[in-house]
Amino acid sequence: TYPTFMKGQKIMTEVKRHVEIAGYGVCLPKNTVQFKDQIRHRVVENEETQLDLAEAAIQAALENANLSMKDIDCLISASAVGVQPIPCTAALIHERVAKGLSIPAMDINTTCTSFISALSTMSHLIEAGEYRRVLIVSSEVGSLGLNPNQKESYELFSDGAAAFIFQSSDKDKGVIASLQRTWSEGAHDTEIRGGLTSYQPKEYSEETKTNFMFDMKGKKILLLSARVIPEMFQEFQEKSGISKDAVDYIIPHQASRALPLVMGKLGVDEDKYLNLVTDYGNMVSVAVPFGLAYALDRGYVKEGDTIFLMGTAAGMTVNMLALKL
Repeated sequence: TYPTFMKGQKIMTEVKRHVEIAGYGVCLPKNTVQFKDQIRHRVVENEETQLDLAEAAIQAALENANLSMKDIDCLISASAVGVQPIPCTAALIHERVAKGLSIPAMDINTTCTSFISALSTMSHLIEAGEYRRVLIVSSEVGSLGLNPNQKESYELFSDGAAAFIFQSSDKDKGVIASLQRTWSEGAHDTEIRGGLTSYQPKEYSEETKTNFMFDMKGKKILLLSARVIPEMFQEFQEKSGISKDAVDYIIPHQASRALPLVMGKLGVDEDKYLNLVTDYGNMVSVAVPFGLAYALDRGYVKEGDTIFLMGTAAGMTVNMLALKL
């Protein structure tokens, strides 16, 4: 069982994977649309691309860290939807920011929680000495694939990009614990069926075009989440040795306007987690790194704090990670 901490008490846990943030940057499209009180950032088609957003976020992160791409050992694209099926999106981003360099580039994709999966995976490789400094970028232009007849999802999503540079650290900083679970009974509750080998491009027609658009069954996802996440959250607190009352702050995936309901079911107070759904919506894989950058910029979290990154994703996959800043 995990120790019982009082709020504000110093967390005494062991950092398992020693990494620290060297720099970060974000990029949002210039254009916004509004649905009643909800603001969404969305690209204007043929004016801004996913690669444009990713490149701008990376350049901001490098500038923030006072580094160049020559200082990066590995480039990870942690996005839900890629630019094209082949090559991987990381290679196309590499062409923009690292052409002429031979640093490895790869995709890590668990849809909305891709950034958490990427940080968890790459922190092991940094700890093992495979890489010293890794750049993880999440970028999404999900608005281009929305179905206007599906109001729930059409009014939920935003576009954007966020990049973080993580490097090995000799300080008491890094990943304390991480946990990932998948409940595939929810595999078809959030999906885009068309474009690859299930519904091939040659099958596209006016009759089949909704198979090539985003499709979400929000109520089914929420019911499955409510059933499985509380037990997993308990398991994660035990694994990390940190209770929800002792952690300094939580950056959750901004899944929907039901976020307060989900966090309330976990027993997390409103002042303990970030909620940006009204102003930014669901930015898919960008939501967590953008939220972390937002919290750092505004002083919600600071060096020495211990935070939880957590969220749900299509699959249905759930990720949780404890990080000491």
